[in-house]
Amino acid sequence: MRKLYLPLIVLLLFVVAIGGSWLRILNEYWQLVLLFMGINIILTVSLNLINGYMGEFSCGHAGFMAVGAYVTGILTVWLFAEDKVFGPPILPAAWAIPLFPVALIIGAIAASLVGLLVAIPSFRTRGDYLAIITLAVNYIVKSAIENMEVIGGPRGFVGMKRVMNNMADVLDVPWLLIWTFIGMIVTILIIRNFVSSTFGKGVEAIREDEIAAELMSVNTRRVKVTAFMLSCGLAGLAGGLFAHWPGGYVNPGTFTILKSTEVMVMVYLGGMGSISGSIISAIGFTLLLEVLRPLGVFKWVVIPLLLVVMMLVRPTGILGNKELTDVIPRLRAVFGSEEESYALATD
Repeated sequence: MRKLYLPLIVLLLFVVAIGGSWLRILNEYWQLVLLFMGINIILTVSLNLINGYMGEFSCGHAGFMAVGAYVTGILTVWLFAEDKVFGPPILPAAWAIPLFPVALIIGAIAASLVGLLVAIPSFRTRGDYLAIITLAVNYIVKSAIENMEVIGGPRGFVGMKRVMNNMADVLDVPWLLIWTFIGMIVTILIIRNFVSSTFGKGVEAIREDEIAAELMSVNTRRVKVTAFMLSCGLAGLAGGLFAHWPGGYVNPGTFTILKSTEVMVMVYLGGMGSISGSIISAIGFTLLLEVLRPLGVFKWVVIPLLLVVMMLVRPTGILGNKELTDVIPRLRAVFGSEEESYALATD
């Protein structure tokens, strides 16, 4: 237990304690890169729970991200910023710092509830049919937001920048980057402990053979609902963080099938059923997008070609279904082994 949590807790305290000093050394561009990197890690690790560990095929993760983005954004603007739609703020600006994570949690819960639209039909569908359902949910969410003029419709929703400015006026530190790092660590811990628990082992049993899992007394419906809602909720958490990026607005056009495809690419690039692979691929993919940014739209020709080469050379992804501790055994002394995680989750 200590081996697993101690380095993560130390890292968390380190980021929060001195974030105001060393993060300011970075210019706004690199802070934005780190922000997107953390958000992509949350999205990739959460989707890997469905596509990797459970063996399903979900391709509508951007829809749940959109729910979290809009719910969290509307809530923080309504509470802490003056807006032409919602009027003056309800609470003082200083309250935004302790209540911001609460707004993120509410957005995550809203996204997990929308995830029921996928979880319930998934009882009878798998593979390509489930992909169609998740794709439909993605379009339903996007179309619903576009037709809500009160929150900007297709033009998008603005005002989150004022919330972050109010937080910075109270204490001048990069709050969004700090909360993103905290959310990233919490996401990794939640998914790692879930898949290592006795209940989470049912997710891998469904991947291998759902009928056999039912015969072995695995409540497949309960496992599917829990896994889908957890994955969608974490996608909503990523969306809530994304909504408060320095641009200060969200647009339904951001949460299209292209965004869902980006997340799927990162999952398959890192390796199915590998948290370490998801983290590495999310970091690498984010940096690759920035390196190829001068190419403009042509980067979407180069990136798929690189992915095709990667799949031909290593079709299982960077780490396959292994963790970094399996590839580098010495890391087990720091992060612990899978057996220790399983024992911890069953305590």
